[in-house]
Amino acid sequence: MGPATGGVSPPVAGPPSTTRGTMRLSIPGRRTYDLEHLVLDLNGTLGLDGKLLEGVAPRLALLKSLLRPVILTADTHGGAAQVRRELGVQVAVLEAGRDEALQKAEFVRDLGAERVVAVGNGANDVLMLKEAAIGICVLGPEGTATEAVASADLVVLDILTGLDLLLHPQRLVATLRR
Repeated sequence: MGPATGGVSPPVAGPPSTTRGTMRLSIPGRRTYDLEHLVLDLNGTLGLDGKLLEGVAPRLALLKSLLRPVILTADTHGGAAQVRRELGVQVAVLEAGRDEALQKAEFVRDLGAERVVAVGNGANDVLMLKEAAIGICVLGPEGTATEAVASADLVVLDILTGLDLLLHPQRLVATLRR
C-alpha cells in the first residue's frame, strides 16, 4: 500500500483468474462466473449528497484493470458530470419519469447479466441486484432498503469493503461458496 494507490492494496494475483476486463470466479456449489462489468449505483452507494465517499476513487481506478465500471444514477443531486470527470468511467443518467428500478435492470440485462456484478443500496437497486450474476448490497450512510438486502447475494458494511472484495476476489469465493 502506498500513495500511488491511495492506501489501497493492489489486486491479488493468482486464482481466481483475471485478465484485462474479465474476472473468472469459480465458486464451489454455485458455478463459474466470467465477469466483465461492474454496475454501481451512485447516491447512497458510492457517494452521499452527490459527492463521492472518501476512498472510492482509488479503488475504482484499480478495478478498471479487472472490470468495466459503469455508474447508474438519477442524478438527484446534480453531481453526475463531476463524478464522470473525477473517475473517468461511464456514468449513465436514468431517464426521468421512468421506473428507475426497471431502467437499472434493463441496463444490466443489456450488458449481459451473467457477466455483471451490481452494487447498490436502495429500493431502486433491487431488480439490478437480482438480475446480475453477483449482487452486492451496501449498508451506506444514506441507509439501505430492506428489499435490497434480501435481493443481493451478499451484504457489506460499506462501499470500500465491497470494492475490496472485487480487488481480492478470493474473499468473494470464501463468502459465496456452499
